[in-house]
Amino acid sequence: METLLEQQRHQHEEIERIEKAIVQLYLSDANTTKQKLNRDHAINDYIGRIHQISQDIHKRYTDLEGPYEAEVKRLREPGEFDRFYDQLKGVLDHHKRYPDEPVEPMELRFIRDKENRERQEENEETVVDRVFSGEEGAGKYLDLHELFDKYINLKDVPKLDYLTYISEMDHFATIPRSHKKQAYRDYLAALNEYLHNYFARAMPLFDVAAFTKEAEADFATRWERDQIPGWTSDQSNGEGEETSLDLRATAHLYCLPCHKQYAKQTVFDAHLKSRKHAKAVQTFAAQKSITPAAAAAAVATDRVDPAEIRRAQRASEQEQRTKDRAVAWLETLITKALEVLSEKREDTRANIERKQALTEEERNAEFQEDDIDVDQYESDEEDQIYNPLKLPLGWDGKPIPYWLYKLHGLGVNYTCEICGNYVYRGRKAFDKHFAEWRHAHGLRCLGITSPAHMRQFAGITHIEEATDLRDRIKADRKVESTQVELMEEFEDNEGNGYNKKTFEDLKRQGLL
Repeated sequence: METLLEQQRHQHEEIERIEKAIVQLYLSDANTTKQKLNRDHAINDYIGRIHQISQDIHKRYTDLEGPYEAEVKRLREPGEFDRFYDQLKGVLDHHKRYPDEPVEPMELRFIRDKENRERQEENEETVVDRVFSGEEGAGKYLDLHELFDKYINLKDVPKLDYLTYISEMDHFATIPRSHKKQAYRDYLAALNEYLHNYFARAMPLFDVAAFTKEAEADFATRWERDQIPGWTSDQSNGEGEETSLDLRATAHLYCLPCHKQYAKQTVFDAHLKSRKHAKAVQTFAAQKSITPAAAAAAVATDRVDPAEIRRAQRASEQEQRTKDRAVAWLETLITKALEVLSEKREDTRANIERKQALTEEERNAEFQEDDIDVDQYESDEEDQIYNPLKLPLGWDGKPIPYWLYKLHGLGVNYTCEICGNYVYRGRKAFDKHFAEWRHAHGLRCLGITSPAHMRQFAGITHIEEATDLRDRIKADRKVESTQVELMEEFEDNEGNGYNKKTFEDLKRQGLL
């Protein structure tokens, strides 16, 4: 049994406790993506609770005629002790009538909330697991497959594959304005709804209302200045020919119910039999308070007043302008939302390309992989290691001792031009690399393929030195081959001696 002032004091206390709970959440360990998202959702819930309580408090403060103000006035009247004891008596009487009524201190509720969050994380019953699809990867990627299906089913739009669609989905200016019909508007509305829903799920602390308000103000300014891409006055909307016909055509070829000008009598007569015209005539008859038959007869036979045509054209242009503005606003809002999500958009594209390169076995293994293990790897990558000296990491993922760094001379860098200017840290790694695949591949690119000859190039790191040595080795081998031919002796049947070259020449000539 609390007074209004006591209730208000409890509300102020609850706001302070919520603020402390938010601070504790920020100070808690949240290393994985799931943990961070669950923390942000909890903070967002707390902020919503603060907003709700603050509105209630503000309403009481500003209600000068309400019960709160009356209670404040009673406190200022004499006899405050009598009122206090009367309230105390009422409290005691209430607890005598309801002795078993549970009373829960406010701090217990916050402790229970914390225990529930920890229990959910232990059982993997987190908010993230419930609100994201498998393709979204706990908020790391975008799932645009359904929207892509809507896009490729649109008429007169560039047909793209899914990867290209992710990169070019905000290129709205490339689509002609005449093709942006109702189906296109429905597609934009669905895309905008998904992006804003994704903000609420993957970025709960992002202020969507402020973002939308800022985008709307910028759009209004650029729309008035005719600066929206794809909607400027110098860009054709697919109706330029029809507009020019309006200026040349006679009044009797203008259909007032349809708000459309025709160039030929035959086309005008044909459209009078269409369902669209019949529906427009019914609407026109209701506006003019005449029968549909009378309206149809007037359109088919009467000459329309040019002033009436101009008024109808202005009304039609204004209506079309309003529709164009709505479509342009959706395109602008989606473009700005995708700018905010540019990093996730690029990650989505990279993830799809990675999956396309996997084999069927790897894809199945990845699908069955436990999410906790994935988050654990991610946590290891995100952990920040204090390493001001830029020391190499050891087998345990931590920087090696500085004395070991100095002992192996890891502070000295050696560059090998043959390996593509690869840098080796320390003399040991540098000497070892001459027998490794990278250096052997560089030598093969220079035309040095024999393993026996590769050993002669140990210690050479410059391409020019290697090519010079290669040429010298080839020249030496040629000289040695020539000397062998001159030094080797052969005898004919008569015992005459010849070197190898002379002997073979005489034999080919049949002189021996």
